[in-house]
Amino acid sequence: MSSLQPVRGTHDLLADEHRLHRLVCETAHDIALRYGYHEISTPIFESTDVFARTLGETSDIVTKEMYTFEDRNGDSITLRPEYTAGIARMLMSNGLYHNLPLKTFARGPMFRRERPQKGRQRQFHQIDVEILGVADPQADVEVISLGAHILGALGLSADIKLELNSLGDTESRQVYRRQLVEYFSDHREHLSDDSLMRLEKNPLRILDSKDRGDREIVKGAPLLAGSLNALSEDFFASVKEGLTAVGIGFELNAYLVRGMDYYCHTAFEFTTTTLGAQGAVLAGGRYDGLVETMGGTPTPGIGWAAGVERLAMMAGTPPPAPRPIVIVPVGSETIPQARKVCHLLRHSGFTVDLGFSGNVKKRLNRANKANAVAAVLLGEDELANGTVTVRDMETGEQAEIPLSSLEEHLSRHR
Repeated sequence: MSSLQPVRGTHDLLADEHRLHRLVCETAHDIALRYGYHEISTPIFESTDVFARTLGETSDIVTKEMYTFEDRNGDSITLRPEYTAGIARMLMSNGLYHNLPLKTFARGPMFRRERPQKGRQRQFHQIDVEILGVADPQADVEVISLGAHILGALGLSADIKLELNSLGDTESRQVYRRQLVEYFSDHREHLSDDSLMRLEKNPLRILDSKDRGDREIVKGAPLLAGSLNALSEDFFASVKEGLTAVGIGFELNAYLVRGMDYYCHTAFEFTTTTLGAQGAVLAGGRYDGLVETMGGTPTPGIGWAAGVERLAMMAGTPPPAPRPIVIVPVGSETIPQARKVCHLLRHSGFTVDLGFSGNVKKRLNRANKANAVAAVLLGEDELANGTVTVRDMETGEQAEIPLSSLEEHLSRHR
């Protein structure tokens, strides 16, 4: 047995798990299409500036988790830790401003060097939805509705709740930032090192701290809701009314924040208690200042991302593999004709398997292990008469039929 093993935090997707992943991704893709979203894909690695500039110098992703390296030209490259920044870069690089509003769906692997835990790996997969170019709160309602629709289609609604908060506009957040700096400065001696660093550059991030001491201090911090101006309150009211109108329930969570200045207004998470402490399975928010932060033309945006592994764990049992029709040549002389029959059936839409070796008994045993629906036995005498024998693997019944009628006979298994 080889001593080679997957790198820590990565794992192989074997057939059953891969079918479950595909179920999650294809369900999300099909529903996103109904909402008018188009699938895109960004490179698996980008210039480090794409993420360092947008995720923030004080974020855990940038300071602790990104896989960053220099290529042969000395350029700093980072493996993709999330989709949103790359999609904003795509907007600018491809001059897509004239295509706004841009509604995208994406799926693919991400890379973060975080501690592996239940449903979280260092190479993991996400589905992602974004709307660029729409400032109206109805865009917020749509992306949240799309997320709820996907979770419902996967049968997960009963185990998930939607948490919602408003981050307000720039004016509201500036007022709130000053209040937070004043409050946390009074508790400076009890803050963690990470939070002390954030106090200078990004005080809202302290509200996300996992440090126990920080969590106790956060309990007494002022709430953002008290700093919202009339415009922000009206925007949030429209989002809540829109969700209520389509029957999507939610809970307000005053501590649900996003630390970067380009985030505004709506922040949301679909959470569960079935996956341990890290309960978010789909999370997002509005980021009207992101494209401008990256040097582009100011463009409003909102979106979300969800971890495929976590959704797959909740979805549970993988869908069954397709049941094949097994072709069984009886004698080496019939193998060329067996290959021809395989070719014709596969091109007619059937799932067909042809073992590479073994006598008839071994091939039929493999057909049973493969959960085959039927076996087609090709013997020399039958082929000479233009016939084959078809065995129903459920009942064991056999019938000799004309080779020319094989496709029609098997049609129910297509």
